[in-house]
Amino acid sequence: MKQLLLLILLALTAIPADAQEYPKVILPGDYPDPSIMREGEDYYMTHSPFFYAPGFLIWHSKDLVNWEPVCRACPEYEGSAMAPDLLKYKDKYYIYYPTSKGENYVIYADNIRGPWSKPVKLDVRGIDPGHVVGEDGRRYLFTNNGWVTPLSDDGLKITGENKKVYDGWVYPKSWETEGDDMYLESPKLLFKDGYYYMTSAEGGTAGPATSHMCVMARSRSIFGPWENSPYNPVVHTYSATDNWWSKGHGTLIDDVNGNWWMVYHAYAKGYHTLGRQTLIEPMEYSPDGWFRPTQTTTSLPSDPNIKHGLNLNDDFTETSLGMQWTFWKEYAPDQLSFKNNTLRMNAKGSSPADSRLLLITPEDKCYETQVDVQVGKGNKAGLVLFYNEKAFAGVVSDGKNFTVYRNAEQTETIPNKIGRNFKVKLLNQGNKVKMMVSKDGDAWTVLAEDVDVSDMHHNKYKGFFALRAGLLSCGKGDAGFSQFRYRNAVPQEKDMSAYLMVFHKDETHGLYMAVSHDGYTFTALNDGEPVIAGDTIAYQRGIRDPHIYRGPDGAFYLAMTDLHVFAQRDGYRTTQWERDGKYGWGNNRGLVLMKSWDLINWKRTNIRFDKMSAGMSEIGCAWAPEVTYDAQKGKLMIYFTMRFRNEANKLYYVYVNDEFDTIETLPQILFEYPNEKTSAIDGDITKVGDKYHLFYVAHDGPAGIKHAVSDRANGNYEFDPRWYDFEPKACEAPNVWKRIGEDKWVLMYDVYSVTPHNFAFIETSDFVNFKNLGRFNEGVMKTTNFTAPKHGAVIHLTMEEAERLESYWQKNKRKYVSTASIRKNPILPGFYADPEVMYSEKTGRYYIYPTTDGIPNWGSTAFKAFSSDDLVNWKEEGVILDLKDVSWAKKNAWAIG
Repeated sequence: MKQLLLLILLALTAIPADAQEYPKVILPGDYPDPSIMREGEDYYMTHSPFFYAPGFLIWHSKDLVNWEPVCRACPEYEGSAMAPDLLKYKDKYYIYYPTSKGENYVIYADNIRGPWSKPVKLDVRGIDPGHVVGEDGRRYLFTNNGWVTPLSDDGLKITGENKKVYDGWVYPKSWETEGDDMYLESPKLLFKDGYYYMTSAEGGTAGPATSHMCVMARSRSIFGPWENSPYNPVVHTYSATDNWWSKGHGTLIDDVNGNWWMVYHAYAKGYHTLGRQTLIEPMEYSPDGWFRPTQTTTSLPSDPNIKHGLNLNDDFTETSLGMQWTFWKEYAPDQLSFKNNTLRMNAKGSSPADSRLLLITPEDKCYETQVDVQVGKGNKAGLVLFYNEKAFAGVVSDGKNFTVYRNAEQTETIPNKIGRNFKVKLLNQGNKVKMMVSKDGDAWTVLAEDVDVSDMHHNKYKGFFALRAGLLSCGKGDAGFSQFRYRNAVPQEKDMSAYLMVFHKDETHGLYMAVSHDGYTFTALNDGEPVIAGDTIAYQRGIRDPHIYRGPDGAFYLAMTDLHVFAQRDGYRTTQWERDGKYGWGNNRGLVLMKSWDLINWKRTNIRFDKMSAGMSEIGCAWAPEVTYDAQKGKLMIYFTMRFRNEANKLYYVYVNDEFDTIETLPQILFEYPNEKTSAIDGDITKVGDKYHLFYVAHDGPAGIKHAVSDRANGNYEFDPRWYDFEPKACEAPNVWKRIGEDKWVLMYDVYSVTPHNFAFIETSDFVNFKNLGRFNEGVMKTTNFTAPKHGAVIHLTMEEAERLESYWQKNKRKYVSTASIRKNPILPGFYADPEVMYSEKTGRYYIYPTTDGIPNWGSTAFKAFSSDDLVNWKEEGVILDLKDVSWAKKNAWAIG
């Protein structure tokens, strides 16, 4: 068995764990089908506008990472414009593009900043044009499915017949793509060392995660024969566990230092609503004359003169529309006016589906957008999230009522007590939207919460659009808009003003929460009762070691050990442990994972490591999980204590998806003690600057706290023999948290060797020198209504979050009652089935109404009632109904409801 376990460990540690910087997002939000060109040290890029106008927003960069907007090149076009090719030929700039009608156009300019010409229609069908100069010195235009068509010298006319020259790269039939078609699209060409290289897209641009890809081929002539790359696909999403789905539609570009890059688009996993975002990753030119992916590269130095991105906020101080705005299916600047820092927009249509819209492109998974609205006479106006005419959500008012659109089909009308001038705010947290209105911006009224917009994207509604935020005016007259704001809604330290502590207690094995407004005195919520009962969420009917973390998306992630160490005592099982003694003390096999946006409503998943693979079947425990974000990997990381059978414990890590319901990798070793026979448990990672500080418990003698440092989250921690805790006896469960607004960190740990259990605290500014703050209620750290906490963790909260959480538990107090245990079942003596249970606020008691069973041929005619004030001890209240007394009833009284 030891040999088997050694092989398992070797297999787990052999999985590559190096952090990856690429792919990197260079334009978050809906920027699909990127086309990029270089002119000396300057890089320019544009994207598909579809029905958003004005279109073809051109970006400029000096380093391929930081991009500033230059201009919108094309105000008006026919249909939905897409998949451009941006280039310079001789002394002119060109954008070739197709439309949804299968037609192709070109616009041109002497200066890339404009003015640009009106669209010139080309007599060629197909989509996704790609310009190239052939070996004969003439200009050509490639289109989808491998066709090439000659162009005039000025690039504005077709001069001959098109010809098919390329059939694409045949990917394996087993691959899951968007359909049976190859979808050979997006030909982008360059010439290097005697070869033409063509990058194409295949597999379909949406649909399943693994649909899209970039493939390459080369030829001595643009007419072929074309040789497919042995490295195909050079860009592809191989697994739904990838952070980025449907990677494809790429353009190859070189930088001034001779490095090569692929710029392409992809959907952020779980966030199709944001559209296809622009990514970049390095490529290399191989000795055999092919381009292939690489992680080894040198980035360009950034230019401090370039301010990255669009400022989406608008005070409407100018007399024309800012570059952040686009119309939908029209270009109507004549319907706008600007005066006194207010945009006035004439109405169109009668509802969001056919209204006049001005839209911006959200960039974040968690964002807030807000605007002041002035509703004109006969007008309806508001703020919406808009995908297309069949998919939108938001708030619209005629001055008398607010109409809340949960989607295009579901609306709710609420009286408008504010009037024609109001503020409206939409908070989108992970595709769940909260809608609010206010008169003064201080007091906000919530009109709707948890509005699900997660399906408002192409895979359901087609079109290749994104869920954009925007201003709406419909009905008659016009509407005024001022002080438009957009922000990433993930709170930063400057926004914080309170602390949240989570912990468990041995008495209940439930989850507790406590709040502090100064970082010194903590008060437990729910009057010191559990906020979540462990026996309702865990396989072992109890949780331990809770850890809470605010992710980069702003959501709260809660990880707990699925373990009840006193389950036999409390009647949840008949044995001390879940398995026999060969697996050691506290043996368990799983974790409880929960995610929330508000700390009140939680989504839960139970994880069993022994079910992940045959090699994990012999784990002895999975304890003390914590969560962090590995920025280099771009993923949430869970790290925890694990052992095989009863061997020494080590610290392991896995990556988990953003939904927090799927472990995506097998466990790999994070840290092990130099003496392999000594256990290292209860890891806690804190990033300060560019260093990761791991505090953990070493069982090298009496258990205590040690410290290791690394330059990456997932390993390479340097052992430090020093003991850091101030306790004369054993302690465990270190957790580091920062004091808000100060360069001070508190190391909290669980002193389990004293009775009652207690937390102790030490404080540092440099992670070298620590000041002892003592234990709870023995020094400056205080509790007001709880004792004997176990294994805690602390995070920061905003004032709004803290007050909302405290208010909720003031109004929704509930006393912990153990669920029915094996010593209490059955709760009703005799034969009773089909129980219906209810709670009466009038009497303060629970009631069960069962079927009286145990009668031959299900012949019962009577119903009894039983009551309880603790769900454990039940009193018979007698017969409440007997069908013998009902003239029209024959027999058989079952299943009361």
